[in-house]
Amino acid sequence: MPWKECNRMDERLRFVARLLDGEKMAVACREFGISRKTGYKIFNRYKDEGLKGLDDRPKSNYRHPNQTPFQVEKAILRIKQQHSTWGAPKIQEKLVKEFPAIKPPAPSTIHCILDRHGLVKRRKRRRHKAQGTPLSDAQVPNGLWCADYKGQFLLGNHKYCYPLTITDYRSRYLLACEGRESVKEAGAFPVFERAFKEFGLPNAIRTDNGVPFASAHALFGLSKLSVWWLRLGINIERIKPGNPQQNGRHERMHLTLKKEATKPPSFNFLQQQDRFDDFLEGYNNDRPHHALNGLYPGEVYTPSARAYFQPGVPEYPFHDRTIRVTQCGRICIGRRKVNFSTVFAGQYVGIREIADSIWLVSFMDSDLGFFDQQENRVEPVGENPFALKL
Repeated sequence: MPWKECNRMDERLRFVARLLDGEKMAVACREFGISRKTGYKIFNRYKDEGLKGLDDRPKSNYRHPNQTPFQVEKAILRIKQQHSTWGAPKIQEKLVKEFPAIKPPAPSTIHCILDRHGLVKRRKRRRHKAQGTPLSDAQVPNGLWCADYKGQFLLGNHKYCYPLTITDYRSRYLLACEGRESVKEAGAFPVFERAFKEFGLPNAIRTDNGVPFASAHALFGLSKLSVWWLRLGINIERIKPGNPQQNGRHERMHLTLKKEATKPPSFNFLQQQDRFDDFLEGYNNDRPHHALNGLYPGEVYTPSARAYFQPGVPEYPFHDRTIRVTQCGRICIGRRKVNFSTVFAGQYVGIREIADSIWLVSFMDSDLGFFDQQENRVEPVGENPFALKL
């Protein structure tokens, strides 16, 4: 008979009662489905402690061979109270001088002891909060492009479609309208690359603060897509969160797109994309635009003189060294690994020592942050260096 997990106390009582009635240990253990070693342990606990001995006991170890001796722990707390500004490495050095005969705990162990007694002052990490950037009012084609995902809708085959759209701010020309399966950046890269190859590069691109244009937890809210734009020499503009009217021209195009190309939706992506292509052609070359005095967007727009190119490795002549960021977003210097940002994975940054054991990290022409000898993490500079260029 197996133990009842939900009521172990009753099972132990029944087991002990059978033994007290004179039943043999082997027979009782066989009936309750336990070993004789466990049976004797339960019965001996009952004889020593009574009913209290049948209660569940904690499963933690009685002994901790690696636990710091309490005398050493008291010494650590005493040193910390005498020198409140000292950290774990300094306290370790002090222990070596006071108790040269014993091996001192590791700095991490000392830090845990201090933290357990509430003697560690935690620094508040700055969290990125999405903010808008200065917005331009481009008066020439390709001075500013606008990009966004129109709200997703359900196709006839019960799959969601996320239309990615790109327009020219000045001419209202619809550069791209592509149905995507999600808003992941992997689907956005080829759409922008095709637009860059066909129409050239704009001076700036305006988006909202959502994926894949921005990343809420990355350095300065950048994403892999926006880092790629920076490598191409394209400035980044972001509207203020909760203010879609700052991208009003693009949102107005979405209203027309919704009415003419998504209701009712097509059955699959191929059929829906065919409707998007027809809408793009009609919107650009067959639909007079009131804001353009009745002209077609195709009559106003001209391709950019800045041709698309594959960016090479940036040069940092005024830095100590150029380092390629790992795929996990770290800067590796010898055996040391400094946490940076995964959005810069594969990119080259410049490292320069600006003070004693303090290094500056730069990307292209912008300074991003600092790290020192103690912290294996890049702390960002106060202002967004990319927003200042706009």
